[in-house]
Amino acid sequence: MTPADLSRSLFDLLVPLVEGRRPGAAAELSPTDVVLERPKNREHGDWSSNIAMRLAKKLGTNPRELATEIAERLASVDGVQGVDVAGPGFINVRLDAAAAGQIAHTIVERAHDYGRNESLAGHVINLEFVSGNPTGPLHLAHTRWAAVGDSLGRVLRASGAEVGTEYYINDAGNQMDKFGLSVQAAAFGEPTPDKGYPGEYIGELAARVVAADPSLLERPRDETLAEFRERAYQLQMAEIKDSLQRFNVHFDVFFTEQTLHEKDPATGRSAIDDAAERLKAQGHVFEDDDAVWVRTTDFGDDKDRVMIRGNGIYTYFAADAAYYLSKKDRGYTEKIYLLGADHHGYVHRLRALSGAAGDDPDVNIQVLIGQMVTVNGAKLSKRAGNIVELDDLLEWVGADSLRYELARYPSDTPLDLDGEQLRKRSNENPVFYVQYAHARTRSVARNAAEAGVDRSVFRPEMLEHETESALLGALQEFPRIVAQAAELREPHRVARYLEEIAGLYHRWYDNCRVIPLGEQPVKDVHRTRLWLNDATGTVLRNGLDLLGVTAPDRM
Repeated sequence: MTPADLSRSLFDLLVPLVEGRRPGAAAELSPTDVVLERPKNREHGDWSSNIAMRLAKKLGTNPRELATEIAERLASVDGVQGVDVAGPGFINVRLDAAAAGQIAHTIVERAHDYGRNESLAGHVINLEFVSGNPTGPLHLAHTRWAAVGDSLGRVLRASGAEVGTEYYINDAGNQMDKFGLSVQAAAFGEPTPDKGYPGEYIGELAARVVAADPSLLERPRDETLAEFRERAYQLQMAEIKDSLQRFNVHFDVFFTEQTLHEKDPATGRSAIDDAAERLKAQGHVFEDDDAVWVRTTDFGDDKDRVMIRGNGIYTYFAADAAYYLSKKDRGYTEKIYLLGADHHGYVHRLRALSGAAGDDPDVNIQVLIGQMVTVNGAKLSKRAGNIVELDDLLEWVGADSLRYELARYPSDTPLDLDGEQLRKRSNENPVFYVQYAHARTRSVARNAAEAGVDRSVFRPEMLEHETESALLGALQEFPRIVAQAAELREPHRVARYLEEIAGLYHRWYDNCRVIPLGEQPVKDVHRTRLWLNDATGTVLRNGLDLLGVTAPDRM
């Protein structure tokens, strides 16, 4: 019996009970109102519900009295071994071994699909993260959102949402001109221009640009600046994409800011021109001091924002508006922005922009701010100057350790990682602990096959050891954990859950044998335990995949 099965059974018996106490009240009740939780103390049962306390006031009755009546009816449900009422009206349910053990069969049969749910079905979400400038390599400040953003996209999809992951390339404006001038100067062996980009990588880009077209050194410099800028930009973006690929981070779209500025040949207008007109049509635009403003204070912003300066030049806010409307036009009803710790000022601005565009800021946009992360022992990049490059971290720590560790903490808290601990192949390293548990399930399966133990028999009533009960109870939670991680935008919940499963599995492994000792015969209990072993491996593998981390068969 899965939690969903038990919840449905509880709902089905509640409907006539509620209707009998207050005619018409059952129509207000839905299956989602019946929430089950695992008691912290396993002696209190397998599942607990506070539904009686939630319904008592509406029905004009005492919560404990209502809980007692519910418990009496629930006790007759197949698979329920016992029901107790605790405290002011908690309903604690104990399943019989066969009902509890059935989940192992369900997990193995569903395989990769176990954990997937439909809690966010119908949601169409644009998820933007990383969005590092194309003027240099990705570094430590980008790394956290790369790991968290990709994992968040995975749990959102696993919960039924339609998700488009997006990287916004800020490839327009002064920073690109400075970048081009820096590369051009390096090509001629000159020092970095004022406010330009330092670092050995600039010289490397210059050498590659010149190698592809030596004539750039012979032509007038004012004629070649645009070529230096564009060629170096393309090379740098290729490096960024390669770094992300090696970090197992994938984007559906790389959206360039340049496209917002480009004029349509047919209309002579850009996306930013159109965005300005559309915001005016919404009635939140006004003119003052020769400038065009958006009255974002109507939606909680701390000040109104200039969209067009007095000289007719668009501001960055205008590009932000055009980009937001682009997402809206592409069918994304929800937009999630993952921004760095230095972007707090963007929260009210983007929410206000959503309102000015005719959307509901509480529904159509969510801005998440990630805090800074440091890594003890990390060396500054010689190529890029005074930063820690993602590529260097990958070479030093490895993608799996880095991704898992970054994803296992709430992203809104500062994080200081121990680089040397992340390199350890011991239980002190959380990713090793979880990966080793998965590898152990695969080792048990291989050894079982050699010993003649297969899954030809499944008798869940035999899974009655206390470690089996604890493990089965936790395995049932996986779909709920995934749904919760998606709803709260907190993929770290998956990582912490996997560590719990790994601990429960190791304890079960120490107490319950899948393979008989010595010359003892293979029995049905061994075959049934193989189902539980393989079910645990499935959950660990599926969970690691949601975090973008590999699940090795051997370690």
